[in-house]
Amino acid sequence: MDISRRTLLGSATAVAAAAALPALPASAAGQYHALWDEFSARPFTHPQIPYIGRAGCRRRFRAAGGPVIDAVRDHGAVPDGSKDSAPALNRALEAAGRRGGGTVTLPPGTYRIDDIVRIGHNHVVLRGAGSGRTKLLATKHLTELIGPYGSRYGGDKSAWSWTGGLIWLCPTARWNSLIAAIKKRDWPFEGWTGNRRDEWRTLTSVRPARRGDWTVTVTDTSRLRPGALVLLQLADDKGHTLLQHMAGGGPGPASYTWDGREKLNSFVPYEWPVRIVRIKGREVTFERPLPLDVRPEWDPKLTTHVPALTGAGVEGLTIEAVETPQSLHLQDKGYNGVLLQCAYDCWVRDVVARHVDNGFGLTASSSCTISDTRVAGRGSHHPYYCREGAHDNLFEDFVIERRSVPAPPGTILHGINVENLSSYNVWSRGRMEMGTFDSHRGLPFANVRTDITIDNTGEHGGDLRAGPLFGARFTHWNVRVTNGRAGMVKIDELAPYSVTAGISEVREFGQIDEPDFTGDLHSRLVAYGRPGSLRPRNLYEAQRRLRP
Repeated sequence: MDISRRTLLGSATAVAAAAALPALPASAAGQYHALWDEFSARPFTHPQIPYIGRAGCRRRFRAAGGPVIDAVRDHGAVPDGSKDSAPALNRALEAAGRRGGGTVTLPPGTYRIDDIVRIGHNHVVLRGAGSGRTKLLATKHLTELIGPYGSRYGGDKSAWSWTGGLIWLCPTARWNSLIAAIKKRDWPFEGWTGNRRDEWRTLTSVRPARRGDWTVTVTDTSRLRPGALVLLQLADDKGHTLLQHMAGGGPGPASYTWDGREKLNSFVPYEWPVRIVRIKGREVTFERPLPLDVRPEWDPKLTTHVPALTGAGVEGLTIEAVETPQSLHLQDKGYNGVLLQCAYDCWVRDVVARHVDNGFGLTASSSCTISDTRVAGRGSHHPYYCREGAHDNLFEDFVIERRSVPAPPGTILHGINVENLSSYNVWSRGRMEMGTFDSHRGLPFANVRTDITIDNTGEHGGDLRAGPLFGARFTHWNVRVTNGRAGMVKIDELAPYSVTAGISEVREFGQIDEPDFTGDLHSRLVAYGRPGSLRPRNLYEAQRRLRP
């Protein structure tokens, strides 16, 4: 059964696409082929379902070789928790980085860390003996280790409430500038080009192209090369037509008040990092299709960027903070788990974050995979988050455990969060014993949650100055809601050009939202009340099998 609350199929394009489909058995119509075949006939330009088949780390957890360094034997880390092992770990990681990459191993045991463990070089992997055998016990928080980190928008909020990690993967140059700015209380912009965007060099301008194109035409290829990571930048115009395009276009986004949203407008230009696969004449082919149209009025160009961390990973360990009560909302001290910042093609695998303020985060990171992870213990503010222009990332086989102690008054739990123009991210095969499908506004678009079971108990966040909760092409596909709550899962009346498919029958209670955009949202509600009924069961895995 296909219910269209906000009519789409009346459009000429959709009617033509439906007419081209083969005849199907009645039992399959609306359950498997009617939606999936419609998508697979036009996977890169479907109006509501984004193409996310290339999300995640292309290396799939393979280190680039190099030495294997035993942090205990070679650098003096102590596995019985009696001594601060952070200096030994950081010496080992730095030694691997200076040698062009390598793996730092941590045998079974508990390693006390009184400082941040940081990976700042390419192709460096920190590998424990398994999340049940190797533990890093963190005794201090980021406010103590680095200092207070405020919001660049003013107020008394702690930025450690949404960024930073006690295991922090970030290229060394970016880390140094970030810490220097924090210490001077010059709160930094955390995106791909930092505070001083005018310093990043334009490599070439880009001719008009359409969302879903893999190849673009540029004006000059002399500073480009195959294999290079470049940044596609799209600036907005005075009429905010770029932001309207991210929301799907049409009368609703056109009538939205985009001016005065200072947070949202600080995230523009949209910055999308991508590798070049091939150059032929003035045609440049990328490793994934364009996320948006490329139009002259948005001054499209390829630029340099913060040199990204690549090929780095963390696996096989638990990061556990000393157990303290969860802080008041936006006052987190920074007992945070793992953060990837300005990372590309990096990963986290088989890692548990326990008793943390924030679990696993991606800030201005792309094409990374967070796999087989779990957030456990006393409860957290953001178990998982994706922010500041984070694109094409994959969270798979993730768990948010029910908190081990009651939530203190004045605290808030979010869940799996995406915000700030972040796009084409995927959450797949998850179990959420608490939390919600969070958006913190900032117009995230084209993100997918699929094959997830959730006890929908959390709240979304976001300041109205950051603009809409949703852009176009959010898809929730095969989701079981155990407590019957609709909020942020059933999104057909909130998110433009969205698909809510194969979810439990739910009702509104708790936090209830009004749509940001007026008029027809062009959203679809499919197989409602039949959780897990759609085939393919997992939208991401099915898209990976499609051949571009």
